[in-house]
Amino acid sequence: MYCRSTTDGSSLSTVWKFMMNMPVNFVDLKAEYIELKAEIDQAYQRVMNSGWFILGPELEKFESEFAEYCGVNHAIGVNSGTDALYLALKALGIGPGDEVITVSHSFIATALAITLTGATPVFVDVDPQSYTMDPQCAQAAITSRTKALLPVHLYGQMANMSKLMELAETYDLAVVEDACQAHGATYRGQRAGSIGNIGCFSFYPTKNLGGFGDGGALTTNDTQLANRLVALRNYGQEKKYYHSTIGTNSRLDEIQAALLRVKLCHLEENNQHRRQLSIEYSQLKQDFLKIPNEAIDCMHVFHLYVVRVAQRDSLRIHLTNNKVNTLIHYPVPIHQQQVFAEMNKIVTDLPVTEQLAGDVLSLPMYPQLNLNQIRYVIKLVNEFFEKNGG
Repeated sequence: MYCRSTTDGSSLSTVWKFMMNMPVNFVDLKAEYIELKAEIDQAYQRVMNSGWFILGPELEKFESEFAEYCGVNHAIGVNSGTDALYLALKALGIGPGDEVITVSHSFIATALAITLTGATPVFVDVDPQSYTMDPQCAQAAITSRTKALLPVHLYGQMANMSKLMELAETYDLAVVEDACQAHGATYRGQRAGSIGNIGCFSFYPTKNLGGFGDGGALTTNDTQLANRLVALRNYGQEKKYYHSTIGTNSRLDEIQAALLRVKLCHLEENNQHRRQLSIEYSQLKQDFLKIPNEAIDCMHVFHLYVVRVAQRDSLRIHLTNNKVNTLIHYPVPIHQQQVFAEMNKIVTDLPVTEQLAGDVLSLPMYPQLNLNQIRYVIKLVNEFFEKNGG
């Protein structure tokens, strides 16, 4: 449906001329809404008519449906992916004096959630093929203060969970999956968020499963952890006005839950379209750039389509001049961010992470892209290398 060609018998040159006057957006949230408008509007009206907006039936149903989709016993809706990460660590008892091993090649929320508990993030390098946590680097960073591993399932692909879970068992560590970019991704047939102690998701609008504002969720098979998380997200109360722990206000509201229920029904289809688009992108000239690698045992859901290219900045200018929008995920590694300046003094060398920061480029990737838009991007990229070489 989304990957159909827009050609109607016109010559390709005519199509390209048309495309040159139409921007290729990096994402198009309005197009997604229009596609699902009838279902979205109906869900919104259902909540408005109910008069129930916080911790109601829509959230209960979404949590049940999302848990079933992820293959876990429990899902707990919260107000953002950042809060999901923070509450996961709090529920595991992680705090001041503790260390949590994570990666620097990620969005900063991964590390901020650790610091919010009072614990210290310990950054390790990533695998040069998958860009996810390198298990050998993680093992080398374990100390007596290490309490958890926090791998990031980056760009839509899961980390090497079998090796990381082996490490966790050997050293008695908790594992928190940052699955904020990996809704529906699998590792050996298991969905993101179903392997570690807790999985953390963001429903930021651009995610594979995105809401219409901020939102997040946690997943777990541990009933005790689930109960703790339910209390932590709602002021630390186990029942109304009775507070057993210090919690916060982090609840996924009824409107977001209702709208996410609609979009969850389309998630598998959309992920398959992303995968189809990634196949089309394989026509890029691979003598001059590196396209994403789908790791063994993984099913990549392409939240982002990230290439590596030495002439990244020049290529990006070329695409921008031809109305193709791109982004860089991420231009500055977390360990080099100013906010972590003091911590940088103890960070070991992260050569892969630092190289990625200099040469990654994210091309347009969302289910509503059509084949001609993808082919136009490919044409521009390949022409750039024909003119400029490697």
